[in-house]
Amino acid sequence: MSEKKPVHKVSFYPVSAAIWRNEGERGAFYSVTFQRSYKKDGKYQSSESFNVSDLLTLAKVADQAHTKIEELRAADKDAEQPE
Repeated sequence: MSEKKPVHKVSFYPVSAAIWRNEGERGAFYSVTFQRSYKKDGKYQSSESFNVSDLLTLAKVADQAHTKIEELRAADKDAEQPE
């Protein structure tokens, strides 16, 4: 079984968002996960918690993710329309 991958990613270092497409009883819906990257002992790590200095970047990433989800939802709706 293949691992599910996000349909889109938004990133402004060190914050990134992964957009996931899911199927529900009423059709497709989207969810978002956020993470922050950082380097520790020379290796990149990730966290789901954010420092105060990350919050404006988090807001920008969230805004971009919201815009992309609206585009994806519109594309889904167009695909459902009969020709």
